Amino acid sequence: MVAQKFTVDLNKPLVFQVGHLGESYQEWIHQPIVSKEGPRFFQSDFWEFLTLTVWWAIPTIWLPVVCWCISMSVRMGHTFPQIVLMVAFGIFMWTLVEYILHRFLFHIETKSYWGNTIHYLLHGCHHKHPMDGLRLVFPPAAAAILCIPFWHLIKLFASPSTTPALFGGGLLGYVMYDVTHYYLHHGQPTNKVPKNLKKYHLNHHFRIQNKGFGITSAFWDRVFGTLPQTKAVEAAR
Repeated sequence: MVAQKFTVDLNKPLVFQVGHLGESYQEWIHQPIVSKEGPRFFQSDFWEFLTLTVWWAIPTIWLPVVCWCISMSVRMGHTFPQIVLMVAFGIFMWTLVEYILHRFLFHIETKSYWGNTIHYLLHGCHHKHPMDGLRLVFPPAAAAILCIPFWHLIKLFASPSTTPALFGGGLLGYVMYDVTHYYLHHGQPTNKVPKNLKKYHLNHHFRIQNKGFGITSAFWDRVFGTLPQTKAVEAAR
């Protein structure tokens, strides 16, 4: 007997359906549905609400936290040039975290019921519905939970007075990342740099999903050899 292939009903809440796709899940999420209206995730209105985030909530919530963290290091006696260096280093380290998370966690391949379900919540939904404007940025409640281990990780390598500014820099990098990510999907850039960045990211969604993991820049893709080839290079081959 041949097992009947599971079909997702897009008119019903998706989260607890996608796990049944099994090995077909990876193929399914990389067949994007281009619509600004996202699907229903949960039957519960409460849990559904927690998955929806307007883009401007990210700077509104997190920039005051960034300022507070930086002010802690200032109050502990660090000079302005030192603060600038620490914040810049924090931003730089975020770009590496951004790349690592996107490549090794967000694009992990799953096939079990709970593996598919968790991955869909984490990143699969974004590839399936890339223009869903209310699920493009990371929900603040989840981000707040993740801040705790990141804070303690920085404490292992930094002094008590430098930890807040380094963390603030990393958090600022995250805010820049999430706002940039939203803009790359919904903005209409006219300048060369953002236009190229938008093209680079949409290439990751609609052409080569296993390359081009950088969002705010292609730097780490160049370093680690995951820079997607251009159509011209592929045609030449």
